[in-house]
Amino acid sequence: MRLEKCYFCSSTVYPGHGIMFVRNDAKQFRFCRSKCHKNFKMKRNPRKVKWTKAFRKAAGKEMVVDGALDMERRRNVPVRYDRNLMMTTLTAMKKISEIRAKRERVFYKSRVISKKRTAEKTAMLKHVKMNMELVPTATRKRLEESKILGQKVQNEDVEMA
Repeated sequence: MRLEKCYFCSSTVYPGHGIMFVRNDAKQFRFCRSKCHKNFKMKRNPRKVKWTKAFRKAAGKEMVVDGALDMERRRNVPVRYDRNLMMTTLTAMKKISEIRAKRERVFYKSRVISKKRTAEKTAMLKHVKMNMELVPTATRKRLEESKILGQKVQNEDVEMA
């Protein structure tokens, strides 16, 4: 059973599903559903349509360089059946899917959490600046000496102006 990829959105097209468009130069385009086919006919760029995999990769929302992704491309070749080879392939596929899921979690955390932390830090520094009279004197002096608060506050004042 050969699983094809949709030309527009890169999702899987199972046998007996989707639409195949053949151009005059004999190039084949497979689409998973009519939505993808219509967008292709309207000459839309998949990298600019937000629901496609091409957009997610171009925008940095999905992993692009990963060894586990290369394995998916390589195993779409018909091979003569061999029981031992089949067992090793199935165990390898399970391992690859585990590795891929783990890497995707790490990628997602690094992408989302880093943005959250910087936003939270600037919000906290802004809050401290506005309520400086509530900060104890010793802590206030230490903050002023380290100039952490001073530098961040100056940058925010420039942005607000």
